Order: sequence, then structure tokens, then C-alpha cells
Amino acid sequence: MNQPLQGLTVVAMEQAVAAPLCTARLVDSGARVIKLEREVGDFARGYDTAAAGDSSYFAWLNHGKESVTLNYKHAEDLALLHRLLAKADVFVQNLAPGVLSRHGLDDDKLRRLYPRLITCNLSGYGASADVKHLKAYDLLVQAESGLLSVSGVPGNPGRIGVSLCDIGCGVTAYGAVLEALIQRGITGIGSRVDVSLFDVAAEWMSVPLIHAETGNGAPSPSGLHHPSIAPYGAYKSADGALTLLSIQNEAEWARLCSVTFDRPEWVDDPRFASNVTRVENRTQLDDLMQDIVSQWQAVTFRDRLRQADIAFGAMNSVEELAAHVGLRRRTVRASSGQVLSLPAHPFKHHASRSEQAPTVPQTGQHTNAIKAEFTSD
Repeated sequence: MNQPLQGLTVVAMEQAVAAPLCTARLVDSGARVIKLEREVGDFARGYDTAAAGDSSYFAWLNHGKESVTLNYKHAEDLALLHRLLAKADVFVQNLAPGVLSRHGLDDDKLRRLYPRLITCNLSGYGASADVKHLKAYDLLVQAESGLLSVSGVPGNPGRIGVSLCDIGCGVTAYGAVLEALIQRGITGIGSRVDVSLFDVAAEWMSVPLIHAETGNGAPSPSGLHHPSIAPYGAYKSADGALTLLSIQNEAEWARLCSVTFDRPEWVDDPRFASNVTRVENRTQLDDLMQDIVSQWQAVTFRDRLRQADIAFGAMNSVEELAAHVGLRRRTVRASSGQVLSLPAHPFKHHASRSEQAPTVPQTGQHTNAIKAEFTSD
């Protein structure tokens, strides 16, 4: 059956994580993605060799794409790029702001030449004069956006364990491209989309920013506890396992007290009578709960939470994720041909399916075929 974006062609001048994730989503939805690389290849190819010889990042983000080596500074390759763009629906790029403009590939010119083309530009901080010179990688943006200041534990900031800003920027760009495709379907005219890592991270920081500017100050790092909801965090049972639970309303709080902990008197305790007072008295509440949980095995604690219909989760390792009953998987082939089992695309189109496992391309693997297909008129 046809996939949602089958028949669309995407040209991608991309590297690392954010832009490749955007186009990976387009591939998974059926689009054809032609990835333009330098002779040395996308530098993410060299991050590691964990995916059967390929980089884990590259295998995750680039399976199913066609790789073409191209240097737009050379007249012949620039002409090929224009032939590709003339037939493309979307052009995604994450070079430094202004680089393509210096070579006659600015958005306005491309739209005059190819009116239906959608251009999507990903950057670290955007293209304004104040920030376009700033270099950006994921961890740097985690720091600059204030994200690290509200993460980790007090006095010990730490990198969030995945490239969160890159991932957020890529997924946001994917959504913006889909909106632009819908708009083009209505108007027949392409448009420009700009997305930056910093803008995405800053938007995520809306709640801490509101607290900082109009509340009682930005929340401090709170480890495995929520800064503005209580109880919402991790508790260690007698076997050393951590279980996280979340209370979102007063009905849940009453069930937690009465059913899970057999402490109905906590419900009306003035220290804990509302979420606001529970947050104010979090240390006392956590101590009371932890004293009880430390006497139970994890299986007992989780069973009592289940009986009270309280949301909870185990503090799993990556190995435990691999064995999780909820983990859906998909099959991808490394460039060596070896089969890789990756987490599945996070949403499913039930009216469509792909029959074959996509393959991670070698650098420039499709260059000759693309040149032959997109010959000059």
C-alpha cells in the first residue's frame, strides 16, 4: 500500500543529527530522500562503529536514503544540484547560516527558480545578525538555553543523556515541512521554513521562564523528582530498585495514602492537603514515604501502586529497555548487509506498510545512478 509521502522527492544537504532526523522521518513516511555529502561523507559516519561497522547515529538517521557525493563549489556539481532541485519537493539543509547564499543558493532565488520548492533551514541559533555567527552543538545549546540549569541534581549539572536539542529540532522541522506541504497543496506555491536548536529548546523552557519572571523564581534541579508536583519522583525499595510514581490530582493522592501506604490520615494533614503544600513540605513527605517503601520489595510496592491505580514506572537500564514488553522494533540493514534491530518509528500509519528493511547507504553509493537519472536536458 502507498505510504503517506510516497512520490515526494527530498534533497538534503545535511550532516550530524537534527537535519538527518527530519529527513529520516520523511523517508519513513515514504518520501525519496537524496542525501548530498562531501567526499569525506557526513561526519556523523565517524562517531562510532557500534552498528555493525556503521555509526549508531548514522544508521539510525540515514537508512533508506540515497547518498550522492557533491561539491556545490564545482560548476558541474552545482549544475547537478540545480537539476535535482528543479524536480524536488523539499530541500533540507543545515549548513551555517549564509553559506549557501554566498554561492547563489539563497531561499529567495531558489523560490524564484523553483516556485513549488519548500526550503527548510536548520541552524543552531537562527539567521539573525545577532546570533548567526554562533556555533552550536547539542550540549552547547542545552547549556545556553538554560535546560541544564533545571536538570540533574543541585550543584551537579549533567548532560541530558541523549542529544535532546538536536532531536527536538529535527522533529520540529519535520512537522514544519509537513505543514508547508499542506500549504502548498492549497496554494500551489512552496515556502521557506527556518528552525533552530535554540528556539526549540527555549520554547521547551517556557514553564521555568514563567516561574523566573513572574513567579517565585526558576525551579532548581531536583534529580528524580518533579520541581512543581509532589509526590512525583523515585523511591528505593528494600531490594535497591527505584520506582517512580506520579500524583496528578487529589483523588490520586487520597488513593495513594489510603490504599498504597495505609495512611489515610495523610490526606487531611495540613502539610499535604494540596499540591502546593506538598511541594512546600516535600522533604518531610518524601521521608515518610521512603521509610515505608524501604521496608518493601519492589514487586510489593508496585503491586500496591497498581491496586491504587497510581501511575508508576521502573528505573530501567538500557538492557531492560531492550527486553521491555512495550518496545516495538524495526529492521534496518547496515551498509555491510548485517541486520540491525532498532526501535520502531514512534507512530504507525495503519493503511500503509513497507515490505523491505531499508539499508544504510555507503558514502556516494548512488552518485552515478543519480547523475544518470538527472542528466541535463
